[in-house]
Amino acid sequence: MAQLRSWNASRTTFKFAYYCRSAGSFCSGSRNGFLGGVTEYYYNNVNGNGVSCLKRSLHTSCTGANASKSAVLHWQNSLLSDVRCLHSAAQDKQAQVSVVDRTQHVQSKQEGVKPQRDPLDVSFNDPIAAFKSKTTWELTRAYLVYMICTSEKIVEHNMTLMKWTNKMLGKRLFTALMKATFYGHFVAGEDQIKIIPTLERLRSFGVKPILDYSVEEDITQEEAEKREVESSVSSAGDNEKDAGALPQYHVDKSFADRRYKVSSARTYFYLNEATCERNMEIFIKCLEAVSGATFGTGITAIKLTALGRPQLLLQLSEVIMRTRKYMEALVGGQGNVLTHHKTIKDLEKYYASVGDNKDVQQFLQNVTSDKEGILHLFPWSGIVDENSQLSETFRVPDPLTGQMRRLISQISPKEEEMFRNMIRRLNTIVKTAAELDVRIMVDAEQTYFQPAITRITLEMMRKYNKNKAIVFNTYQCYLRETFREVVTDLEQASRQGFYFGAKLVRGAYMDQERARAQALGYADPVNPNYEATTEMYHKTLAECLRRIKVLKDCGQDARKIGIMVASHNEDTVRFAIENMKSIGISPEDKVICFGQLLGMCDYITFPLGQAGYSAYKYIPYGPVEEVLPYLSRRAQENKGVLKKIKKEKRLLLSEIRRRLFRGQLFYTPKGNYVPI
Repeated sequence: MAQLRSWNASRTTFKFAYYCRSAGSFCSGSRNGFLGGVTEYYYNNVNGNGVSCLKRSLHTSCTGANASKSAVLHWQNSLLSDVRCLHSAAQDKQAQVSVVDRTQHVQSKQEGVKPQRDPLDVSFNDPIAAFKSKTTWELTRAYLVYMICTSEKIVEHNMTLMKWTNKMLGKRLFTALMKATFYGHFVAGEDQIKIIPTLERLRSFGVKPILDYSVEEDITQEEAEKREVESSVSSAGDNEKDAGALPQYHVDKSFADRRYKVSSARTYFYLNEATCERNMEIFIKCLEAVSGATFGTGITAIKLTALGRPQLLLQLSEVIMRTRKYMEALVGGQGNVLTHHKTIKDLEKYYASVGDNKDVQQFLQNVTSDKEGILHLFPWSGIVDENSQLSETFRVPDPLTGQMRRLISQISPKEEEMFRNMIRRLNTIVKTAAELDVRIMVDAEQTYFQPAITRITLEMMRKYNKNKAIVFNTYQCYLRETFREVVTDLEQASRQGFYFGAKLVRGAYMDQERARAQALGYADPVNPNYEATTEMYHKTLAECLRRIKVLKDCGQDARKIGIMVASHNEDTVRFAIENMKSIGISPEDKVICFGQLLGMCDYITFPLGQAGYSAYKYIPYGPVEEVLPYLSRRAQENKGVLKKIKKEKRLLLSEIRRRLFRGQLFYTPKGNYVPI
């Protein structure tokens, strides 16, 4: 605990800068206003422990915009001290509250007092269960937002309309308008302090958070294309025309703006290494914000493209796919290296014609295998430990000549350093998550990045998921290979003895993936239709559930496999619940959880949480003007699911009417549920 507090204290300077950036310029005369805002929160949440800190601040005379440079420096240093004091007091209070809550929770369990649980209506048609966590104003706002989302013209031009409204109204009125509509409905708040009431209310109704700082750059298509092309090609040049190169894993300017035909996923465009460092700090702030009151149940979502140069993910993905082709040519058959179940002795036979070639022998020594066969041709563990050179690692022997050939295009020393930096950032995030008892979900991205993302994520699982599932990978079920990929990764986890975590989604890049495959001339990676995607989702989920049951039946820890059913489709949620019941998996086993976006499908999430299932809301937060791209995507996504909106609108209207008729217009939500 002392170590953790010391670690958190070391990040106070970054937090201070964050708070001050939100409040305005250092020299704008806003010192007292800023402290007032911070202290208001801490006064309300620390029972006045912050008051003594504030008194010292208010006696400082250097508050005017015209203060001297030395005076400004003096009050900056004083303010930093005050924020540290306030933050420390808040941490102490939060620790006290957590201890009290945990003690009460343990006592209630010992005394046999069961937490509040409601029966679950699996038809998800109960408006009271769906919206008991909402005020009547919030229901009215939700209905208004959904009405707007049904207007195609408004949704089509929503970003332009928001920018125009911002200019017309000014920042203050525009912010108020957005908080009364889209922002207030889809976003939890502006920073990790202002989202706390939302997190606390969710928890009181049995729902846990997946936190995401949803600020995005609003850049033009031209700027996006320029950045992507520049950051996706090695300084040594593109080897797309080389023998064995795979066009899928090379940048194409026509699709360089990765926002093209994507309405539901955030996109990062690489600018420089400093931006990646800032992204790492933001992810760590998300971890800090979600820790404390969640008892190890909180989650933070991250994207690997935020942490490094996309060129490196492209090259790594191409290596993985070329390795598969190399293995297929060597031993026959298709699929991952692991699925062939070949041994080192089998490989020695294939290389028999080259005799005692030293390079071949060295290669065989680095192959990862167990009694069931070869797992990997390359020492992946060294890569995630930040030590290996990519250009030297991915070399395989020619079975006829014994000469070693590279499967990866040339990488400069600077790019090698960039890769190690990317892995260092990810290691820092996951290590922090482990220390704070928060889980990490690595989001899925485009198929030309995904092999590298999955490989790196699995190695992070192997490194950190030794006693519980801390790292989760994401699998998109609209892809044809999803079932085979999940089964292969489950097998690796079983054979290497680590906890496996997976989030199952339908996917976010379908239209883009299809268009790109057709344009570049490679096989369409996407299932032919929606029904095939649903079948893939259910088949993959059923296999995961079957393996969990096998673990239970064998007396092993069923939590070695953890699955999040991240779906807004109520048929899929019902499928999961029915299969859990049929094979004897209870919510208390903590192996299956459900997740939906904040402001969407409340009629699914809250009844699940209130019935004792592990339910999550994906919680975006950030300053109003900086989350406009996120809000634009939410409007676009809602336009595409009019049938779902129709049901939610019906349930909203039903609950609003019920409250009006019963005189509950000023209903105050108060939950007494304990999340699983």
